[in-house]
Amino acid sequence: MNKRLFLFLVVLMSLSLIGIIAVQSYFINDSYQNQDKQFELNVKRSLSFVANTIESKEFIYFSRKLKDYKEKTGVEADSTAFTNLFLEVQNEENDEVIQYSNVISEESYKVPSTFFDIGRDSIRISDLSNKRTKKVFKVNPLDGQKVTSSEKTFIEYSDLTELRKSVFETTFRDMFKDYPIYKRISAKTVERLLEQRLLQDGIELEFEFAIYDNDLATKVQSKNFEKQVNTNYGIPIFRDNNNRSDYNLLINFPERREFLFSTILGMLILSILFTSIIILAYSSALYQLIKQRQISQIKTDFINNMTHEFKTPIATINLALDAIKNPKIMGDEDKMRRYLKMIKDENKRMHAQVENVLRISKLDKNELNISKERIKLHDLIDVSVSHVQLIIDDRNGYVKTHLGAIKSSILANDTHFTNVLVNILDNAIKYSNDAPKIDIYTENVGNNIILKIADQGNGMSKQVQKRVFEKFYREHTGNVHNVKGHGLGLAYVKRIVDDHQGHISVESEKGKGSVFTLKLPLIS
Repeated sequence: MNKRLFLFLVVLMSLSLIGIIAVQSYFINDSYQNQDKQFELNVKRSLSFVANTIESKEFIYFSRKLKDYKEKTGVEADSTAFTNLFLEVQNEENDEVIQYSNVISEESYKVPSTFFDIGRDSIRISDLSNKRTKKVFKVNPLDGQKVTSSEKTFIEYSDLTELRKSVFETTFRDMFKDYPIYKRISAKTVERLLEQRLLQDGIELEFEFAIYDNDLATKVQSKNFEKQVNTNYGIPIFRDNNNRSDYNLLINFPERREFLFSTILGMLILSILFTSIIILAYSSALYQLIKQRQISQIKTDFINNMTHEFKTPIATINLALDAIKNPKIMGDEDKMRRYLKMIKDENKRMHAQVENVLRISKLDKNELNISKERIKLHDLIDVSVSHVQLIIDDRNGYVKTHLGAIKSSILANDTHFTNVLVNILDNAIKYSNDAPKIDIYTENVGNNIILKIADQGNGMSKQVQKRVFEKFYREHTGNVHNVKGHGLGLAYVKRIVDDHQGHISVESEKGKGSVFTLKLPLIS
């Protein structure tokens, strides 16, 4: 995958993820707003019901009080007006005609001010009564005349019809328009009615309420009510005949926001959960893509390095074989031995590289059989140093050992752990431009032995230190192949050390050398 396509896919997936998060946020916010509107609608419906209930209760109370007053005092009406309503129904089966008639009488009563206690001498109130009459006539089939059947005539009276209520209520509203609110309704009554109605509408929240006269608070309110612009819900109460009122019933809910959030909490949690999973999966996929791209680049470098390293010994072997074929060389025994030794050495070198690759492959598949036995680490150090001593001497360098550990017995595999030490020493030699200078230290710390291999070579940057034990990783040096290798040596070292329940780390500074530290458990 080329770099432009990779970047395009990353940008496309990132935009898609941002879009998903934005859509989720929009729908959650929209759901919250809808719940807020529904909550407001339910509250206002409850307030409207309570306001109407309060007005109706007050009207019924004073209506009954007025009725009782009229019955007790026998107050007479000043004037009377009548309105007649007539309905006739014919029954063809028995030749009967039924007439229904309503007579509505309006009467005006004058009652003293002490009855309502509103600061006037007397109050004139209009009242209505309803007289309902039903008459049944027999129809003569010859001349069609109607004959009254008196035994089927009766009269009904109704004291509280809707029409009577309307007339009285009109008078009542005008009369009580300026009456003090705290004398008309108590705070406890308002609280009880609100509590009952809110529960019926599914709102189980603590609330505070108050009745305001325009912008002034009245005595009818709860203890902790605070008037706030954005959280108060209100509705007019005790309206006059023009449907206007100076009074407003206000209510607020201190825990309204928490209640609204609780209604969308399930959706919010699921949304966050699934969005987090998507983000985690996307991050993991992106990480894997970047890692695979890096591995692909490392493998490409590995193949290039392996090709370069095999190319030289193959060329050397070919030249040696061509030289052996020369008749002059075939007669010179010393040169023959020399060329045969070159072929053997180069062949051994290629074989060692292939073995290194195979060892790592077997380690990855857990197929490498590593048998362990009791070995002294100091003995392994001496053997490892002897493997590289000739190369060190050839480059006028040195390897000094400072074996300060009193105990050095560990459980290890002789061959593999020797390879570990040789690999580290080989790296110290390869990455030293001048004569290699290597110091080896050991010491006991608790039940462990600490091994430090310090060189004064090229060193490495912090970035390289973090990845130096990764498989196939090599520090980039452009197209210069002055240092042979394929990025498997230190990966092999770490795997073997880990298999021995040990720990390896590196400290380095560019241009000042490196220190590899191994920590291994001792055995008694």
